[in-house]
Amino acid sequence: MTQQVIASDTLAGVDNPESLRPHRASWPMLFVVPIATAIALGVHFAFSKNEPAAETRSYAIFLGLVLGIALLGAVVQIVWQGLRQWLLHMSPILAAALIFLTILEVITAGFHLLPMPYFPSPAGILQSLINDRAMILDSMWNSLQLLLGGYALGVFVGVVTGVCIGWFEHARYWGMPVLKVVGPIPATAWIPLAMVVSPNAFFSALGIIALAVWFPVTMLTASGISNTRASYLDVARTLGAGRAYLIFRVAIPAAMPNIFIGLFMGLGASFLTLVVAETVGVKSGLGWYVQWAQGWAEYGKVYAALLVMAAFFSTIMTLLFKLRDRVLVWQKGIIKW
Repeated sequence: MTQQVIASDTLAGVDNPESLRPHRASWPMLFVVPIATAIALGVHFAFSKNEPAAETRSYAIFLGLVLGIALLGAVVQIVWQGLRQWLLHMSPILAAALIFLTILEVITAGFHLLPMPYFPSPAGILQSLINDRAMILDSMWNSLQLLLGGYALGVFVGVVTGVCIGWFEHARYWGMPVLKVVGPIPATAWIPLAMVVSPNAFFSALGIIALAVWFPVTMLTASGISNTRASYLDVARTLGAGRAYLIFRVAIPAAMPNIFIGLFMGLGASFLTLVVAETVGVKSGLGWYVQWAQGWAEYGKVYAALLVMAAFFSTIMTLLFKLRDRVLVWQKGIIKW
């Protein structure tokens, strides 16, 4: 009798090959992306005569690659459960993106309902991305250097000042008025002064980004430090902990959730400040590239740069979320990205 129960549980569990196969109702969802890609290819070929040959060829190759990958994924998911779950979750979003591109191509390349050159077709945007890939990669590298440098400087200064203001009474007395006066001023408002103080545009932009990050990191760090539970401190003092131990081993770990909120707020502010700073002084970077392309009315390049910005900033935000999940293990999954 026991063996029968165990056998039945095994057949009903994850060890049963049948349980690893998708339910019949989920099979159509696995082919949503290939169908949407095929529709996009058909529409593209229908309106290809209205677009330059290079754009038509590049976009057709892109859609063909997407179709091939989608069909390959539909086959591989039969034996790869993780891929199957990912496809079932992401297929509607990916299909919606492809349908959006198809509608956009109909509106732009098909019936020219949007004025040119402000609204190029998806094929034109892709061709701009291909043609200017070297300059876009160079701009992305320069933006990464500026962003990481300014962000790291702002985080370091912000954490130090936040800990001092949150822990030491005298630092709080003198530091809070400075925060109340300087902090609410948008960092971009300091650009004219920064360009005068520092003759180097790169270091001016670096300082402006650091200033944008400094305020939220300082405020949230000071709040977390000052709100550390008194019971934690009392227990540590009872066990003989000194001031340094209380700060670095009790207060700062307890304030880590607040500190990470400040890090996320500072990262968002750094993205905005980076783009603005590059448009007014720095002669490289994604913000500079967007302004340069807009000056030549190359709006295909503008949209290509915006797509690169979206991927660039989203990747950095994802890495920060990964770091947060490793440090704050007990809060992992509360906020997903």
